[in-house]
Amino acid sequence: MCGIAGVVSVGPPRLLDGPLKNMLQVQGHRGPDGRGSWCGAVGGSQVALGSVRLAILDLSDAGLQPMQSPSGRQVLVYNGEIYNYRELRAELQGRGVHFHTQCDTEVVLQALAFWGESAFERFNGMWALAWLDQDAGVLLLSRDRFGVKPLYWHLTADHCFFASEIKGILVGSEQRFNVNRTAVARYLQQAQLDAQDETFFAGIEVLPPAHFVRFELRNSGHLVASRHRYWTAPHEEILRDGTPPDFAAVRGTFIDSVRLRLRSDVPVGVLLSGGVDSSAVAAAMQHVLGRDAELQLLSVVSDDPRFSETRFIERMTTFLGGAARGCRVRFTAEDAFRMLDQAIWFNDEPLPSLSSVAHYLLMQRARDLGVKVILCGQGGDELLCGYLKYWAFYLQSLVRSGHWGTGLRVLSELAARGTALPEVQLSEAKRYLPPWLVPKQIDIRGPRLRGDECRVDIGLGAGGVVERQLGDFYRFSLPALLHYEDRMSMAFAREIRLPYLDYRLVNMVLPLAPRWKMRAGWSKWVFRKAMEADLPPEIVWRRDKQGFANPQSEWLKRELRPQIEALLRGDMVTATHGLLDQSALRRRYEAYCRAPSDRGSISFKDIFNPIALEIWARQFDRFLSLDA
Repeated sequence: MCGIAGVVSVGPPRLLDGPLKNMLQVQGHRGPDGRGSWCGAVGGSQVALGSVRLAILDLSDAGLQPMQSPSGRQVLVYNGEIYNYRELRAELQGRGVHFHTQCDTEVVLQALAFWGESAFERFNGMWALAWLDQDAGVLLLSRDRFGVKPLYWHLTADHCFFASEIKGILVGSEQRFNVNRTAVARYLQQAQLDAQDETFFAGIEVLPPAHFVRFELRNSGHLVASRHRYWTAPHEEILRDGTPPDFAAVRGTFIDSVRLRLRSDVPVGVLLSGGVDSSAVAAAMQHVLGRDAELQLLSVVSDDPRFSETRFIERMTTFLGGAARGCRVRFTAEDAFRMLDQAIWFNDEPLPSLSSVAHYLLMQRARDLGVKVILCGQGGDELLCGYLKYWAFYLQSLVRSGHWGTGLRVLSELAARGTALPEVQLSEAKRYLPPWLVPKQIDIRGPRLRGDECRVDIGLGAGGVVERQLGDFYRFSLPALLHYEDRMSMAFAREIRLPYLDYRLVNMVLPLAPRWKMRAGWSKWVFRKAMEADLPPEIVWRRDKQGFANPQSEWLKRELRPQIEALLRGDMVTATHGLLDQSALRRRYEAYCRAPSDRGSISFKDIFNPIALEIWARQFDRFLSLDA
């Protein structure tokens, strides 16, 4: 685990070590255990590769990067973990490949040298990497199947900058970037980050998940780059005929996913929210490690009983036994205000909610405890249809296909379980309206966000549930969640590992017909059945879910009101540059504070998102050409 950076340049010779040094320096929080760089000429190009290291496997200096092959032909910088590295190592050794370290970085280096680009299909893990073959004149950039590890790039005709974080490119390129108005509009309307491979900085893009870029380093005077997909998530529904899933296989694959993610030479903990996803991770950890193994449980709790998960956290802690040690961090309005600026700086873009700040606080506590690797349940909702909206998608698909009887049965099962679909609120429905249909009284866009180029294509379509899940995997919820998950944890050099995003589990569960994920009024039904014997019944069959919930709406109206009003009265960078209408935002905030609840035409995100955008603009103003 680390942060990586690199520069490729063609044309007249230029010094790359200075920009690379700056790129590594600004990402230093990602890798406190070492730093290294490599520079050289390849074909008609100059290449600089660098890394800051967070040592997880093989803590010796043998794991330092950039790592070179014994001949010096290949060079690798790599951020992430390949969990099946032991199995790949054994396979390569059986084919005559010799190893000199115990770390997974060398396995990646040798695998790419042996199998080339097809090695990516063999990796089970999370990664962002750059691999250079000097003799072939080829540079590969690659990212894992689900985009757990970040990789950004800025490409022109004669150079390319790439880095684990956007700020690495900002300081390395030494230029100002136009604000990406479409990305800003998408964030204000839908709270999306990293959607459509875009960032808030025009010209800086996200390398998509499950892709690699191949650079041909020739004497052509310009960079030649091609982008390729190496893996596609399953999207054809299976078991539609009523054949039940193999529950034992689902359980076994999940537990094996956890087993692989426990491979570490440093302490490992787990985020425990009290829901079925995180509780299943904790139970699987104990299954792998043994009943007497010490488990470090990390939780965020609220003093507000409406949002408190304490009862479920305590129940799961008791269930795990005396070797489980719980650490519960209280998250308050004071914490939210104190840490919001810091969290947005590390995020490189505005945050989706104050829950991200709670995560930041928890990662700080994990650092203080010395827990370097942390497993969590992120991705479970997207994989297993955990959000209430999936019931609406399911009912829509049933009605569209003429299965009215099944639709009525699903509705009655939901009612019997005490679950009602969310009321259609204007504040929520507005997220799915094109900007030009947003009612005038709640429109806070400045003049530079009113053009046709800022129209947001929602792209919901009329697909089935699996297609909607894939939309959440690659476009809607998961990219934003993985974005802040990585930045908040790496701000304190903590590594997050995600068992639900093991491609074997995804291949098995994602294409299941909706009837197996949503059944008898229960979401995640197939997984609940599979893990039923491993969890307390009040956890595995829990009716509600909270996550890192908090009274953030009330905080905006009360505890944080003085700070928000001061911001809205002052000189706003976003207003100066035409992104927001400051007067309209003040009126919106006043109306929001008068509303008795969050169910009216103005929601929490309608206030928080523009405020977070303003904080971001102030922090990154020196890198932006907002007037263009």
